[in-house]
Amino acid sequence: MFFKRKKKKKVMVVGLDGVPYSLVGRFREEGIFPNIDRIAKCTALRRMEVCVPEISAVSWPTFMTGKNPGTHGIFGFMDLKPGTYKMVFPSYRDLKSPPIWEQLAQQRKRSLVINQPGTYPAAARPIEGALVSGFVAIDMRKAISPAKHRETLEQMGYNIDVDTGRCREDHDYLFTDLDATLKGRQAAVDYFWKNEEWDFMEVVVTGTDRLQHFVWNAIDDKDHQHHGNVMEYYRSVDAFVGGLFDRFNKESGWDGEGQGFYMLSDHGFTQIIQEFRVNAWLKEHGYLGFKTDEPLTLEDISDDTKAFALDPGRIFINVKGKHPRGNVDQADATKVIDEIIDGLSGFSYEGQPVVKKVYRREELYSGPHTAKGSDLVVLCHHGFDVKGTLKEQEVLGRTNLEGMHTQDDAFLITPTAPSDEVVHIESVASMILETASK
Repeated sequence: MFFKRKKKKKVMVVGLDGVPYSLVGRFREEGIFPNIDRIAKCTALRRMEVCVPEISAVSWPTFMTGKNPGTHGIFGFMDLKPGTYKMVFPSYRDLKSPPIWEQLAQQRKRSLVINQPGTYPAAARPIEGALVSGFVAIDMRKAISPAKHRETLEQMGYNIDVDTGRCREDHDYLFTDLDATLKGRQAAVDYFWKNEEWDFMEVVVTGTDRLQHFVWNAIDDKDHQHHGNVMEYYRSVDAFVGGLFDRFNKESGWDGEGQGFYMLSDHGFTQIIQEFRVNAWLKEHGYLGFKTDEPLTLEDISDDTKAFALDPGRIFINVKGKHPRGNVDQADATKVIDEIIDGLSGFSYEGQPVVKKVYRREELYSGPHTAKGSDLVVLCHHGFDVKGTLKEQEVLGRTNLEGMHTQDDAFLITPTAPSDEVVHIESVASMILETASK
């Protein structure tokens, strides 16, 4: 007697970088997201909160490890080199906690991870399966592990990301590049699906984030020259997701549609009213000084500096013994912190409060690497895009960016029953691992 072999139960995760929960709801109603609408109806769509600061460099490592920065060790796109004011860029090597796929490898499960931000260089950590790094990946040769897949991806014209420098200025080219990058993502999925055995697959689309930064205003303005392009791209993303969902359901090994399937964004998005430059505020209030009229880096700060900020709004107290030209006694650091919190809490623009909350380090982080975090982190109200730039002298102002991240309007789709409870991105990894163990 022959018995039909039971299929292994697989898990799939699709990431849509920066897509807000509120926009998902709107596009479902307007027919822009018919596939995501159908997926949401057989799964559970929930609002999700993310880390502070609400940036991809922190949110994605938190998602993929299930730990906060005090444990996984990534606090931003840039950090201070210990004992200096020089900038260093944390890489995949600096991740202190194992991501989902490493935990699954302990169960002898294979993973395909495509375009995951925060995983460069790809070979820095072992993977049972294959990994294609997402941004910030500066060299294609180091973005693919194992390296045997590199030639194939290069031949298919795979792009890690759009040309953000050009796309920020040339919005006609933006949509050409978005289309090509999404097609490359699809080709990579097709290739790996055919050529690799897997138990867990994750695919991230980052073009959504780029579009929203550069042409957010075109979403609402039907007379905008790129409104049609924007809607067409979102429909393409929806079709991409729908194709993944249908293909997954056929091969997932689960009995019910949508079982084993997850989707998420790493933060929300909204329109910018003003940029808030924290270093300019610190300078205006006497906490920050420079040795030159046109500072280029933090190495130009003066010896009387009490506080400085890194992107996007991480404030460090310039404590003696901790920083090279520290000017604040450890005993006085709390006083400076309290002053800054009080000052920022009362800051407004045209009657609107700018700062929602200033977090102390211990309010956000726990774990062995907590001390690496900044003393304070600024979270602004929607519309006020906090920046750690040194170049801008005005406290408030605008660039040509139109959209900004939000902390409280990400989305999550899970195979569990619907719930009105807001979930935090830190809890998603454990959900996925529990599903994968069934």
